[in-house]
Amino acid sequence: MENTYASPSSGELNRFNLMSGTTTRPVKIIPLQHPSTSTATTPSSSSFSGVLTRWIAKVKQMTWMEWIEFFLPCYRWIRTYRWREYLQPDLMAGITVGVMLVPQSMSYAKLAGLQPIYGLYSGFVPIFVYALFGSSRQLAIGPVALTSLLVSNVLGSIVDSSEALYTELAILLALMVGVFECIMGILRLGWLIRFISHSVISGFTTASAIVIALSQAKYFLGYDITRSSKIIPLVKSIVSGADKFLWPPFVMGSIILAIILTMKHLGKSKKYLRFLRAAGPLTAVVLGTTFVTIYHPSSITLVGEIPQGLPKFSVPKEFGHIKSLIPTAMLITGVAILESVGIAKALAAKNGYELDSNRELFGLGVANIFGSFFSVYPTTGSFSRSAVNHESGAKTGLSGIIMGIIMGCALQFLTPLFEYIPQCALAAIVISAVIGLVDYEEATFLWRVDKRDFLLWTITCATTLFLGIEIGVLIGVGVSLAFVIHESANPHIAVLGRLPGTTVYRNIQQYPEAYTYNGIVIVRIDAPIYFANINYIKDRLREYEIDEDGSTKRGPEVTRVHFVIIEMAPVTYIDSSAIQALKDLHQEYKSRDIQIAISNPNREVLLTLARAGVIDLIGKDWYFVRIHDAVQVCLQHVQSLNESPKKSERFLENNRPGRLQNLLKQRTEDYSISQLESGYPQNFTLGDDNTHLEPLLSRKS
Repeated sequence: MENTYASPSSGELNRFNLMSGTTTRPVKIIPLQHPSTSTATTPSSSSFSGVLTRWIAKVKQMTWMEWIEFFLPCYRWIRTYRWREYLQPDLMAGITVGVMLVPQSMSYAKLAGLQPIYGLYSGFVPIFVYALFGSSRQLAIGPVALTSLLVSNVLGSIVDSSEALYTELAILLALMVGVFECIMGILRLGWLIRFISHSVISGFTTASAIVIALSQAKYFLGYDITRSSKIIPLVKSIVSGADKFLWPPFVMGSIILAIILTMKHLGKSKKYLRFLRAAGPLTAVVLGTTFVTIYHPSSITLVGEIPQGLPKFSVPKEFGHIKSLIPTAMLITGVAILESVGIAKALAAKNGYELDSNRELFGLGVANIFGSFFSVYPTTGSFSRSAVNHESGAKTGLSGIIMGIIMGCALQFLTPLFEYIPQCALAAIVISAVIGLVDYEEATFLWRVDKRDFLLWTITCATTLFLGIEIGVLIGVGVSLAFVIHESANPHIAVLGRLPGTTVYRNIQQYPEAYTYNGIVIVRIDAPIYFANINYIKDRLREYEIDEDGSTKRGPEVTRVHFVIIEMAPVTYIDSSAIQALKDLHQEYKSRDIQIAISNPNREVLLTLARAGVIDLIGKDWYFVRIHDAVQVCLQHVQSLNESPKKSERFLENNRPGRLQNLLKQRTEDYSISQLESGYPQNFTLGDDNTHLEPLLSRKS
C-alpha cells in the first residue's frame, strides 16, 4: 500500500508552487503503521507472556513418550536403536575408548594430586549416569587434564595432597560442580558463558597445557619439584634440582612419549591406522610395566598398590570448606560448559541430531552429583576421547556404557597389575594429551585476522602462566568484557549515500560511488541505543552536521544541513536515557532549524518512542518505512528552501510563455522531479543527454 504526499508539510510547498507558477508532482511513500500505545503491552511483559503461553501449550501437547525423553534423554536412542546397524560400531568404539580411558584416568588422578584409584572411580560411575541423563551420543566423559589441574591448584593451597582431607575436598568439589551445572541447566543459564571469548579460552588452555606439562616433569627428571600453577616457580624448581637428575626415568619417559605421539600421528593421518590413536596410552602402560617387571630398575618410581573392587557408596564430607571451594567450582563449571557442551554440539551436528545445551549441562551435573557419592572428583567431557569415540563409529550412548563396563572390569580384576606401572609412563600419557591443547595455530590466525583478539589471547595466556590460573581467567574474562563494553559504548555509525541507478542507500565508506544530497545527512546506527552509548551517538551526529564526508554531493545548492535522517533498522532497543537524549537533540536541532526524520524503526522501538511522546514531538509525518521515502520528502523541502520567491515573481512577469514556450515548459517539468532527485541542476535544455538521470519513482501514480 502506498500513500501520496507532496511533503509532510505540503501547505508551505504548495504556496511556493502557486507563486512560482509550477506544479509539484506528489511523491509516493509507504505509510508507516504507528502502533496504539493504549492497547499495546510493554515489550518485556509481551515477550514473557508469549514465552509462557508457548511453553504451556507445548507442555499440554507433550505425550507420555516425550515426557520420558524429557527426563531420560537416553530413551530417544533406545527406542530407535537399530541393532544390526549400530551394535558393532558401538561395541568397537566403546572398547577402543575404554582401553584409552583406563591409563588416562590414572594419569589425570595423579595430576590432580590424588591416588590413581580415584581416577578409575571417576571414569566408572559418571559414565553410566551420563548415558542415562546426557543427551549427547558420542561425548566421552571422565577425568580430563584441565579440571585435574584446577583441582590440584586450589586444593594444594588448602591442604597437603598426602592428607585424607585433600581427597575428601576433591569429592566435595565434584558434588558442588554437579549442583552448579544442574542449576544452570534447569534455569537455562548456559548463555552466560557466551561472554567468555574464544580467544580467552584458547589462551587459557594453552597456558594451562604448558603448566601441566612442566608439572609432570618431575616423573621424567627423577626428583620432586614445587607444586604450582605458575610457570616461574616451576622453572626455578626444575633448575635448582638439576643436580638430582636421573637418566633412567628420563630415557624411559621420553621413549614412551615418542611412541605415543607417533601412534597418535599415524592414527590421525591414516584412516586404516586410526585404532593406533586410542591404543597409544595402553601401549605406553604395557611397555613400561613389562620393562619394569623384567629389569626392576630402582630409580624408576611405580604407581604402587591400588585397591581392588568397585567403589562403595559414601556421602561427601567436609562441608565446612564449601565457601572456599565456590570460586573453583564455578570455574570448573565454566570449563565444563565451554569444553563439553561445545564438543557435544559439534558432534551432534556431525551425526545429524539436535542437542539442547541446557539439558546437556543438566546431564553433566547429575553425573557429577551421583559420582560424588562414589568417591569421584570433578569430571567433564574429554575432547580427545570424544574425538576417538566419534572416529571409531559410535552411534549411540551404548558406546559409553561399554566404556563403563571395561572400567568396571579393570577395577574388579586388573588393579593388581597396575601396581607396576611406571610413574613416568603415566606422565608421558598426560603430556601427550596436553600437547594438543597448545593452540599456537590459533595465535597465528588471530594475528592475521584480528589484532585485538590476538592481544586478548596474549594477555590471557601470559597472565595465566605468570599469575596463576584463577587470576589469568579473571583478567582474560575482564579484558574480554571490557572489549564488549567498549564496542557497545562506541557503536558503528555509518553515513549513507545512494547507489547510482538504484533506490538503495549504503555506507559511503564501503561504497565510494554512493552519493549524498546537499542539505541532507543520512545516518545509520548499528546498535541498540542506551545510556552507555547515547552521548557518543550525539557527538557523532554533531560531527556529521559540520564535517564534510567527502562523498559526491547532488541536489539543490544549500549552505547548511536542514535534515538529519536516522536509519533505525539495526536498532533493536532504546532505553529511557536514550529517549531523553533524543528529545534534547530534537530541541537542539529545532533551535537551528534542522528537522529529524526517522526511518524504519522496529515495533518495540516504535512503541517505546510512542509512550515517551517522541513520535508526537518530532511529528508522525517524519517517520518513514524506507530511507528512500524520507529522502524524497526532504528533497522537496530543500528545493523549496533553495528557490527565491522574488526570483519566481520576476520569472512570471518577464517570461510570459507563448505556445511553443508552454510546450517546452511542460516538457521541462516532466524532467524536473527526476532532475531534483538525481541531484542535477534544474536549468537544462532538451538537447541535454539525460539518459543518466535516475528518477526515484515512476511518474505513474
